[in-house]
Amino acid sequence: MGKRLTKALSRAKFAAIGGAIGAAVGGLLSREAASTGAGLGALIGASIGEKRVDIGQLTEKVRDGSSD
Repeated sequence: MGKRLTKALSRAKFAAIGGAIGAAVGGLLSREAASTGAGLGALIGASIGEKRVDIGQLTEKVRDGSSD
């Protein structure tokens, strides 16, 4: 349960950051571009957040020497 919660929170955090950055960049162009940029930024941020947790868990396994 802890791994799932950690992954979900990481995804949410990076999605929020990506959405904010995408909206800011898109907002420089137009209102429509801001909403599109926010959506794309959130999608990219969620993907990064998921991969980041997976890589962090992998490095912990390597450090501990466990084969689980």
